[in-house]
Amino acid sequence: MTDPSSDLAFDFAPVGLALLEQRVIKRCNLQFAETFGGTPGELRDLPVAALYPSVEDYQRIGERLQLPEAQQGLYHDERIMRRMSGALFWCRVRGRSISHAQPFQTGIWSFADLSEERPVVSLTPREREVAILTCRGLSAKEIGLQLDLSYRTVETHRARLLDKFAARKLPELVAKLTGMPL
Repeated sequence: MTDPSSDLAFDFAPVGLALLEQRVIKRCNLQFAETFGGTPGELRDLPVAALYPSVEDYQRIGERLQLPEAQQGLYHDERIMRRMSGALFWCRVRGRSISHAQPFQTGIWSFADLSEERPVVSLTPREREVAILTCRGLSAKEIGLQLDLSYRTVETHRARLLDKFAARKLPELVAKLTGMPL
């Protein structure tokens, strides 16, 4: 017999929670449904791919979950997600897989809406990758190695990001990207 208070804790948690199996929503709480624009019943059995801005973003995150550093069963990042209405927003995502060997089999994931702290600016998928890695403190050369780009190409993407976010220097860009106070 399950403890009814554990259902209450899941259903009424102040952060969006979803139980995923093979990247399909099997259960979600009220905050998750509110964040993505639906009801828990409407979102049940929905492939989580429907909540990504593009198929490429969905595939890229899936590939990251196959990397050795993600094989410990824990994963977290901040990324752009898509509401059921089609609106894009920044989201902090954290997850734990029940099976380290099969990260997509079953996992519990939290989704925190960051849209109030970080408005969405239209970015290309590559700009998004460069922005995320820049926020992690990687240098242009390190980002270039990770993305198989020259550091000069990374610097070009960073220059576009500075312009799009009206930032004068890299620390100001990182502050705007992460929602930190300037």
